[in-house]
Amino acid sequence: MPNHDHTPHGHVPESALVLFSGGQDSATCLAWALERYPYVETVGFAYGQRHAVELTCRPPLRHGIGELFPGRLGADHVLDLGASLAAIGETALTSQAEIRMTAEGLPSTFVPGRNLVFLTYAAALAYRRGLRRIVTGVCETDYSGYPDCRDDTIKAMQLALNLGLERRFVVETPLMWRDKAAAWALADKLGGNRLVELIVEGSHSCYLGDHTTHHDWGYGCGTCPACALRAAGWKKWKGQA
Repeated sequence: MPNHDHTPHGHVPESALVLFSGGQDSATCLAWALERYPYVETVGFAYGQRHAVELTCRPPLRHGIGELFPGRLGADHVLDLGASLAAIGETALTSQAEIRMTAEGLPSTFVPGRNLVFLTYAAALAYRRGLRRIVTGVCETDYSGYPDCRDDTIKAMQLALNLGLERRFVVETPLMWRDKAAAWALADKLGGNRLVELIVEGSHSCYLGDHTTHHDWGYGCGTCPACALRAAGWKKWKGQA
């Protein structure tokens, strides 16, 4: 349930709500927002995801990042969407289905409408909380074929949300044109070795939910698309690729 403590008083223009899953990208986006805005809240989603361990990783990772930017981190919210996304259709992120390319040319890890649903709920929450900026870690450079990660999609969603809620939200995508190597570089720029270490040790990206096998770049199975992308970005950033 949402945490209603520390609500900003009224509409705060320079405030942000970060979609924070507990993964590498959202952790980097949280640091990005905390560097820029004096007040930042976070929201996560439970939607029956196969890698639900990310929800366990969120609190300590969030706390650690918040300590790097004292006095700016506000309330956290976890919204339970139940099994509604899984009920729409079986995907490799909401069931034990095989990770593969589908007949539509999309990876089976694509959950139709997921990011659109997340942004809608985030905007409704931001509306109630008086937060203007909505920050999400979607990325077209490394988007794995997900159409709801494209820049055009996000711009269209911003327009729809502003019209539907009669607000001037700004949906910000700090990683839209950055590959994973650039994301690691951004984390280093924002918080140095401490932030990079927090992301390596505390975040979770593995689609299979493996948070026991450790690598230089963090925890994961090492073979799923999310792990492969994260590992390749780490090696490129470190000059090993």
